[in-house]
Amino acid sequence: MLQRRFTARLLPQLRLLVEECAAREGLREPRRGEFVLAVDEIAGNAVEHAGGWGRLVLLRVGDELECRISDAGPGFSEAVIPELLPGLDGASNGRGLWLARLVADRFAVTDAPAAAGAEDGERTGALVTVAVRLR
Repeated sequence: MLQRRFTARLLPQLRLLVEECAAREGLREPRRGEFVLAVDEIAGNAVEHAGGWGRLVLLRVGDELECRISDAGPGFSEAVIPELLPGLDGASNGRGLWLARLVADRFAVTDAPAAAGAEDGERTGALVTVAVRLR
């Protein structure tokens, strides 16, 4: 449905493309706005914390709209996402991931597939998957 490599400069365009695809697939407001915000937060994190770029793949999986965002940064695990709203629990960061996990029907953080040319044992970055049911 949508595949894009993105940088900070392309984030506004990416938001619009995700919104258009979500609308075309029948995701209604307010869920569509929540989904677009979650995707934007994850993409922004990839740019800010993982080398300035990322890759987005948006697809329909059964009755869900799924977005996968990968990067080539140092990687992380879901354990770094605060349980409570960041700021209430003393954490100074993590709001975007916290919000994405909160609004998603399905959310996961895994290692990104190895980039072409990656050496054995080299970190491959993170793959964040966020999905919402269309109905």
